[in-house]
Amino acid sequence: MNGKNWNVILSSLPVPHLLQSAQWAEVKNRFGWQPYYLVWQENGGNLEMIENPQGDLPVTNPAAAALILERKIFRGISIMYVPKGPLLKDWTDLRLQKKVLEDLQYFAQKRGAIQIKIDPDLVIGHGIPGEDEPDIDPQGIDIRKEWMEQGWRFSSDQIQFRNTILIDLRQDDIEILGRMKSKTRYNIRLAERKGITIRLGDKTDLAGLYRMYADTSMRGGFTIRGESYYQTLWQIFMREGLHKKTDPVAQPIIAEFEEQPVAGAVMFRFGERAWYLHGMSLPEHNEKMPSYLIQWEGMRWAKENGCSTYDMWGAPDRFVDTDSMWGVYRFKRGFGGEVVRTIGAWDYAAKPQLYKIYTRVMPMILNSMRRVGDRNTERIHRNT
Repeated sequence: MNGKNWNVILSSLPVPHLLQSAQWAEVKNRFGWQPYYLVWQENGGNLEMIENPQGDLPVTNPAAAALILERKIFRGISIMYVPKGPLLKDWTDLRLQKKVLEDLQYFAQKRGAIQIKIDPDLVIGHGIPGEDEPDIDPQGIDIRKEWMEQGWRFSSDQIQFRNTILIDLRQDDIEILGRMKSKTRYNIRLAERKGITIRLGDKTDLAGLYRMYADTSMRGGFTIRGESYYQTLWQIFMREGLHKKTDPVAQPIIAEFEEQPVAGAVMFRFGERAWYLHGMSLPEHNEKMPSYLIQWEGMRWAKENGCSTYDMWGAPDRFVDTDSMWGVYRFKRGFGGEVVRTIGAWDYAAKPQLYKIYTRVMPMILNSMRRVGDRNTERIHRNT
């Protein structure tokens, strides 16, 4: 697969997403997912779907694109997922939207998949319900209705966060700081006064970052994957030669006190957006607020690399203090971003009867896998 060609195609569409990139496909392929690459383009007034665009295949004016991941689960039966996709040039183009969804349905049926899941970053509203008069995008309401009419259903398995917080980086530093809550600005300055320093990490830091991440997950009560997954993910996105805006890039950012790491994050950039995907910290020196300074330096890194938006990656589904993400959300909200609500993940059941069985059994399997993951993380924590 010619990754540069695929990423160039994505970069020609609005807001190309990290999880649709060639590098993300490479990561998932190493862990059991087969990638497929579909592009739709105008051809003499007709929309034409092209499968596996690679090498010298000319795709001059794409109207849509979708990285599809397929995983075999039993004797030729598979599931399919389009992470944070498909990407469309114009979601208001009903002809394009219908063609893409119909082709995805046919593709799943042709490959014998039980289902195909999509979860594009399609905005349906801004702000928090119950606060600040949040708006609802009528286009999103119409699209949901159209999807249901085409046989899609809102998924009980929301793999990615439906909601997030976006920070506009197009203003200068003083204006960005001015949008933050006063306590957040205070904590950023406190970290600097207390001797926290920031440096950009490299591949030699990754093992230590994972150990710190494992410690964070144990204290925070959330499940993470094994070290090999994160090492593969981080290293692929940190590979030499990934410097152009059409290439996604990962950058570790490390906070230190007296030259010892106390917190960290791995930031990702693709096009004009940066994502804060993985954050970690130690309990030692937490009172010096290193995580606040990391976020600020992450924004500055994103700005210096041409990004106009900083995605804090994740906000609660329900904006109530009983939500498991409420504490993390309060931390993120202090940085003055805008809550953005997206359409979420939707499934098309290519094999309806098997889909019913799969959606009943899969949650039990995932819970079992999480328990195993938690035990492995605890073992790593004990041995650190």
